[in-house]
Amino acid sequence: MTTKHELWINGEHTQPDSGKYFDVLNPLDDSLYCQAAESNDADINKAVEAAHHCFQTYSKTLAKDIEAMLCKAADLMERDRAEFTDILIDEIGSPINKANFEIAYAITHLRAAAGVARRVTGQTMPSDTPGRLSMSVRKPLGVVAAITPFNVPLIKAAKLVASPLATGNTVVLLSSEEAPTLSFRFAQLLHEAGFPAGSVNVVSGFGVDVGDTLNSHPLVKTVMFTGSSRVGKHIGEICGKQMKHAVLELGGKSPLVILADADLGLAVKTAIFGMFLYQGQACMASSRIIVEEGIYDQFIAAYKQAASQLSMGDLREMSTILGPIISQRQRDRVRRHIDNAVEKGATIETGGNWQGNKCEPTILTGITEEMDVCYEETFGPVTSVYSVKNYEAALEMANDTPYGLSSAIITNDLNKALDFAENIDSGMVHINAPTLYDEPHVPFGGTGDSGFGREGIEVDVDALTEWKWITIQLPDASAGH
Repeated sequence: MTTKHELWINGEHTQPDSGKYFDVLNPLDDSLYCQAAESNDADINKAVEAAHHCFQTYSKTLAKDIEAMLCKAADLMERDRAEFTDILIDEIGSPINKANFEIAYAITHLRAAAGVARRVTGQTMPSDTPGRLSMSVRKPLGVVAAITPFNVPLIKAAKLVASPLATGNTVVLLSSEEAPTLSFRFAQLLHEAGFPAGSVNVVSGFGVDVGDTLNSHPLVKTVMFTGSSRVGKHIGEICGKQMKHAVLELGGKSPLVILADADLGLAVKTAIFGMFLYQGQACMASSRIIVEEGIYDQFIAAYKQAASQLSMGDLREMSTILGPIISQRQRDRVRRHIDNAVEKGATIETGGNWQGNKCEPTILTGITEEMDVCYEETFGPVTSVYSVKNYEAALEMANDTPYGLSSAIITNDLNKALDFAENIDSGMVHINAPTLYDEPHVPFGGTGDSGFGREGIEVDVDALTEWKWITIQLPDASAGH
């Protein structure tokens, strides 16, 4: 029997106002995985109002109680690890290695976020007025709209829900239409951990239909979005007009620079992991690999060999690296990028073929600016490798993009590595490591078309609270003399 998901509003399974449900397909074979409620504007209003009502009391929750609930949520996810693994494999086509990584990250993030509740601190400061005590405190904002993508739905649910809760806010989570099961299951886990009804609400449906209603709702005080740059810019416009906060984590065209002095084995290993984890459906994927000419031929030969040997087998086998592309629309995009590049003169060094809904790891050379793949994000297992004369040319090419999310360089030259870190226009830089990396406490995010603001428990306090300045004029002790 097909699972049917209701909305999760005010701690209860809630039927959609429209009475409509949409199909969610297993990307491996496009078989029916589940059906999920299709929200309309009335459902969004109901969820936001539930979150706003809960905020009136939840915002006063003691730090020790929030801390305990987040720690319990982490323990519950440990308990239910197998269930979350199955959802990630069957709903979004995660190979088990990637699913295991995502669950471990989410557990760690929940525990790290538990400490945030005790860091919502203010300060005292000197005043220019005699006898005046001057201080500042942080106050939670209110209802947070969290909009998550399909590719790392559990990581992003943990990121975009745990920190708002830790800082005293409440949440309305709009899940990706390709990954609603994960979001509903996560919300119910938080409910079991003790978070009160209305603190976390989950609505499913299509962002094109209800996204603007959620983001522009007057009771929504900040929007945290992960997705495409096009949609992110649209959300930014809405938030800007209403003077509300926004944290936007968007696309990428992340460069991996490999210098001639690099360890070849490390370079290949880094390029494999950074590009082909979860079949390249990652904003941080190394979709532009820029190689100094002295090592280019050796690198291409070794990289082709390694990529061609990657397993596309059973998603529950630990050896499997690549799974299916999430949807027909995204498969069409991957095919278009490959075909367009070949038509305009690019060479497929390896890959380019399909096994069902899985695209082989594909390496392109001879890429020129008029090809779609040169500047557009493919979001599939397709990377372009370029040869450059020297480090200076590599840096120039690495910066030739409207995106600025992640970047990496492989070299034994510390001076060039640090110069790269200083001069690359990206929010994150990794030396002798892949472009694909994250930890709960780091300031995660990018520049340019890659987004606005940062995620991470160290910076979330700033994004999710508002400063309030308070002064107290003390009695003048000398007045009575």
